Amino acid sequence: MTANPAFVIVGAGLAGAKAAQTLREEGFQGPLVLVGEESERPYERPPLSKGYLQGKDERETVYVHPSHWYTDHDVDLRLGAAVTAIDPAGHAVTLADGSRLGYAKLLLTTGSSPRRLPVPGADLDGVHHLRRLSDSDRIRQLLTSASRIAVIGAGWIGLETAAAARTAGVEVTVLERAELPLLRVLGREVSQIFADLHTDHGVDLRCGVKVAEITGTGGHADGVRLADGSRIGADAVVVGVGITPNTQLATAAGLDVDDGIRVDAHLRTSHPDVYASGDVASAFHPLLGTHIRVEHWANALHQSQAAAKAMLGQGAAYERLPYFFTDQYDLGMEYTGHVGPGGYSRVVFRGRTGSREFIAFWLAEGRVLAGMNVNVWDVTQAVQQLVRSGARIDEQRLGDPRVPLDALAA
Repeated sequence: MTANPAFVIVGAGLAGAKAAQTLREEGFQGPLVLVGEESERPYERPPLSKGYLQGKDERETVYVHPSHWYTDHDVDLRLGAAVTAIDPAGHAVTLADGSRLGYAKLLLTTGSSPRRLPVPGADLDGVHHLRRLSDSDRIRQLLTSASRIAVIGAGWIGLETAAAARTAGVEVTVLERAELPLLRVLGREVSQIFADLHTDHGVDLRCGVKVAEITGTGGHADGVRLADGSRIGADAVVVGVGITPNTQLATAAGLDVDDGIRVDAHLRTSHPDVYASGDVASAFHPLLGTHIRVEHWANALHQSQAAAKAMLGQGAAYERLPYFFTDQYDLGMEYTGHVGPGGYSRVVFRGRTGSREFIAFWLAEGRVLAGMNVNVWDVTQAVQQLVRSGARIDEQRLGDPRVPLDALAA
């Protein structure tokens, strides 16, 4: 065990790397260890289903820091090293090689893992999940050789993969159990826009279907059989049916876990010297008045910085509004705010949905819960102000492009 207990970060992704950076920027000069299971140094995930997957971005652009940054800032980066146990009472973690590493403060940024389909054929060669850089490498290569693929799941990962494949000239069939893509996230009014976007670009979008089996020949996936007996042929299958937070270490250590590691507004777990941030953290949000777990880039980026400051006894409660973005074909969008499933009463549109240049607002009791700008830019701050204000908004003025958004939040 380390003689001088370190600050230890378990999970060497964007959240872990940014937490390490923040600790150094805020003046922490003690031992700092960043432990990750992957052999790759910390990288960002959005390019894996966007620019990098499409071949627009070079590999080096996905990394959070240059390789020398960790040495330059005296960060003990341990790659290919799995943590197998946490001992909160003893202030130590155990590594896969049996060694123990003591800590003064511990930050868990263990992220999440793709859900697996519980159907026959799910483990065949040619069945892909998109979560790690190596996954993106394989699918990127696939798009240069395959003539047709099946994508199971019409969430963000599934749709972004479908868009990349169609842009590469690959035939794509998307299979979705719900009536529309992104229905649980966006609701019917906006989900239909994304359905139309993909069908307009030649995707064979099949909603309301259930996958019964991934078929194969010689151990390699060659299609998908549906519950109705029909079969879709494919050179490969990409599965994007959601992710599950990696809470195993926290659960075994006796920390509070409920749809993620439960933390307070300062990202502190049920043990005072253990913190969590990113995909794995179910954090109390002071503005929303509830615990939420956010699986997006901006949350990993900013929440980890707040956690690092909290570990140093600095900083205020984390109350940034959830934010995410997507790029599909010629559609770019940003979403700000939070709406639980079925948690809104009305959607108000500002602009032209038919030309995919608009802002959508989700409302409940006349208050804006979230806004999504599609091919309309430089309005995120104004949307944030509307959500934060909690004020009742005149829906007619909200939908009128002639009324400045800033005026509505005043």
